[in-house]
Amino acid sequence: MTFSTKICSHCKGASKPVERQTVKALVSISLRGVYEENNYYFCSDASCPVVYFSDNGIRTFTVDQIRERIYQKEPDSDDVLLCYCFQYTVGSVKNASKECQQEIIEDINTGIKAGQCACDLRNPQGSCCLGNIRTLIRSLS
Repeated sequence: MTFSTKICSHCKGASKPVERQTVKALVSISLRGVYEENNYYFCSDASCPVVYFSDNGIRTFTVDQIRERIYQKEPDSDDVLLCYCFQYTVGSVKNASKECQQEIIEDINTGIKAGQCACDLRNPQGSCCLGNIRTLIRSLS
């Protein structure tokens, strides 16, 4: 991806680029609204209803228009997925022992090495969940 961060027009937070294929895979509306000439950005601000927006500001997709619940938008919900490929929820990570938390990380790494990961399509942020999982685990210490 060659485009840099942008500011979300709704919350004014910095947003990261996301591949168009991620947007297409996750929106629950007609794909006629996902324009090929636009670059898209992911807004991770929990208080902002915008999930994706185009670089030209014409198109936005809100939480109500996405197929998955989004960890960044609901970080305190135990039943929201934290790992979209291997189905680990916030609660399953939070309630696991330290040893089991490390086993979760190892399980995800094993899946990645086996080519079973599809974060670019399944994770709304369009990238690997391991950073989110490690951050959550550190916050519990």
